[in-house]
Amino acid sequence: MSKSLSLVLIALLSLNYYCNGASEEAQRRLREEEIIPDVLQTLPEIDFLSVFYPSNAKVELGNVLTPTQVKDKPKITFKAEEDAYYTIVMTDPDAPSRKEPSRREFRHWLVVNIPGNDISNGETIFEYIGSGPPQGTGLHRYVFLLFKQKNGKIDFEGPYVSNFSSLGRPSTSTRDLVKKYDLELKAANFYEAEYDSYVPTLHSQLSGKSGR
Repeated sequence: MSKSLSLVLIALLSLNYYCNGASEEAQRRLREEEIIPDVLQTLPEIDFLSVFYPSNAKVELGNVLTPTQVKDKPKITFKAEEDAYYTIVMTDPDAPSRKEPSRREFRHWLVVNIPGNDISNGETIFEYIGSGPPQGTGLHRYVFLLFKQKNGKIDFEGPYVSNFSSLGRPSTSTRDLVKKYDLELKAANFYEAEYDSYVPTLHSQLSGKSGR
């Protein structure tokens, strides 16, 4: 076997080991931080979902980021099956606080009918908004979930919600979404964040007090 071929094989084995390790770590952290059962009832084998923000912040299974760092829509990358459609959900199960989540869940982002891994050509139902945890409510969990649409393209029922509106965002249920549209969890990631000086700007935006 040539040296170059050996190096390629070593690289592929290392990548496979990293991916398997990241997948196992994702499952462990989701259970450890009680995203199972707070958001989903069960957890199949899943992949680590890569999430990067324009601020250069990276989501790493529960690392603490600031609302300022996550105010802009992130880039998400994942492995996709050919001719399959996907759904991306970002949700906060700690509304208004983890201790008293009376408005669980708050939906931050929802894109359906994503062809392959091309999120830009998916159907946005809830436009992205960053983290806006109220002052004094501590750390909130912000969870990204990637689902495969098992029945192909779906006809989503519900209004479009812009990033200048909180309409329909609180008291949502990812479990209900999964059940209604027969979604299969494929990958996940999450970070935690608490109040910072950007939050009043976001709250003003959602109340319609800031212009486009």
